[in-house]
Amino acid sequence: VQLQASGGGLVQAGDSLRLSCVVSRSVGSPKAMAWFRQAPGKEREFLTTISWNGGRVYYIDSVKGRFTVSRDNAKSTMYLQMNNLKPEDTAVYYCAEDAQSIGWPSREYRYWGKGTQVTVSS
Repeated sequence: VQLQASGGGLVQAGDSLRLSCVVSRSVGSPKAMAWFRQAPGKEREFLTTISWNGGRVYYIDSVKGRFTVSRDNAKSTMYLQMNNLKPEDTAVYYCAEDAQSIGWPSREYRYWGKGTQVTVSS
């Protein structure tokens, strides 16, 4: 399984971005996926997760109402729509798949993409 995140860039505070994460797999069915981010000098932070069919989503409080996760299994792609971006959202954003912990929401995943940089200027 390979994951490729894209869509990052340099934007101004208040702008929007949409990240994409394409999943490439030879066998298997869709699984729960998630977005994380890591800002310079900080630990990786879990942001949101979406169930295998998109029917269930979860957000951490700091992005709730601004970020929206979705997926299109026909395209093997997960999205993260980010609105009203703030300088503190600056980070490398990673997508992940295949939850490894029991229960919801899971913060542990088996497969990871390489990340895409999001920079928000004030």
